[in-house]
Amino acid sequence: MHKSFHLQGGSFDSAEELISFAETISKELHQFLSEWFDDESSIVLKTSGSTGIPKTIHIKKQLMKNSAKSTGDFFDLGVGTRALCCLSVTYIAGKMMVVRALELGWDLDFVAPVNNPLAQAFYAYDFCAMVPLQVKASLWDLHLVKKLLIGGGVVTYDLCEHLQGLSTECFASYGMTETVSHIAIKKLNSVELPFSEDRIGSSVAKKLSLAKRNPYVLLPNISISQDDRRCLVIDAPLLNEEKVITNDMVDIYSETEFEWLGRYDHVINSGGVKLHPEEIEKELSKIISKRFFVAGIPDQHLGEKLVLIIEGKPEFYDFSNVTLSKYQTPKQIIFVDEFVSTVTKKIQRKKTLDLITSLK
Repeated sequence: MHKSFHLQGGSFDSAEELISFAETISKELHQFLSEWFDDESSIVLKTSGSTGIPKTIHIKKQLMKNSAKSTGDFFDLGVGTRALCCLSVTYIAGKMMVVRALELGWDLDFVAPVNNPLAQAFYAYDFCAMVPLQVKASLWDLHLVKKLLIGGGVVTYDLCEHLQGLSTECFASYGMTETVSHIAIKKLNSVELPFSEDRIGSSVAKKLSLAKRNPYVLLPNISISQDDRRCLVIDAPLLNEEKVITNDMVDIYSETEFEWLGRYDHVINSGGVKLHPEEIEKELSKIISKRFFVAGIPDQHLGEKLVLIIEGKPEFYDFSNVTLSKYQTPKQIIFVDEFVSTVTKKIQRKKTLDLITSLK
C-alpha cells in the first residue's frame, strides 16, 4: 500500500496491521483486504449482467491498480485526497474505492452503505462515489463533497435537475465488473448552456441544457465500437485483456464519445414496434419522482404490452406533459408496495415482474 494511505484517520506499518484493524470496521472490508494482500494475482468477482447472464470471473489485481491510476489522473486526485467509501465492498464499485485509496495514498473514511452516508459526516471530502438512491437522499449534505461519482443506476431527469447549481461537481459513470469499474464519465451539472441566459432566461436555458445530448467521454487508453446489434464493444487492454462485448445499445458520436440508449435484452416488441424502456423512462422521469420502470408483459393482440410499474401508493399521472409517441405511452400502470432490489439498490425488474404476476 502507498505510504500515505490512511483509513479512518489511522496509518499502518504493514498489511497485517491494516487487515486486523479492518476487522473492527466491517466483515466485508476485512474479507476484501485479506484477499487483496494474499499471494493470488487475481480477485474473484461476480458480474452484474451487463455482458450477459451474471457469472463469476477472475480479475487480475494489476488491472484494478491500472483502473485506480486512471481514475486518479482523470479527476486529478493525488496523494492526500480525502475520500469517503459508502458502497458495499462486496461489489466492484466499493472494492475500487478501497483500491484507489491504497494505491494513490488517499485518506479514506469507510461507512456502511446507508441511504444518506453524509448524515453523520464530520469532514468535507474531495471524492465520493454513490448510487442514485444515495444521492437523492443526500442532496442537503452534498456540499460536503467536492467531486461525486454516480453509478450503479440511471440518473433521472428529476435528480439531474436537483444537482444543478450545487457546488459539488457531479459525474455519471459508465462501467461494469468486466471493465474494473468505469470506462467513461459524463458531467451532470454546471454543463455549458447551449443558449444565452440573457436572451431566454436562466430557467429555460437550464432545461435546454438538460435536454441536449450529453454523451459519455472515454477515459484514456480505451477504444469502442459496435456489434451488429448496435451494442457497445469495449477495447481496454489496461483493464481487460479481451474485448468486452456488452448488451448496452449505444450511439457513437466520435472516437471518445457515446450515448447510452438502453439494454438490448430489455427491448420490448409491441405490435412489431421495438421500444427501448430506458428511453421511455428518461422521459417519464420528468413527471414521476418515485422509483419506477417500464416493461413488456404478454398480450394477445400486441405480443407484448407496455406497462408502467411504480413503487408506492396509487396516484394519477398525466402523460400529456411528456413527449411520448402512442407506442411509447404505457397501456397500464401497476403500483406495488416495494420493488425487489439488489443490495446495491438496483431494481430487479424480472423478479419484480414475477412477483406481480404471482400476486394476480
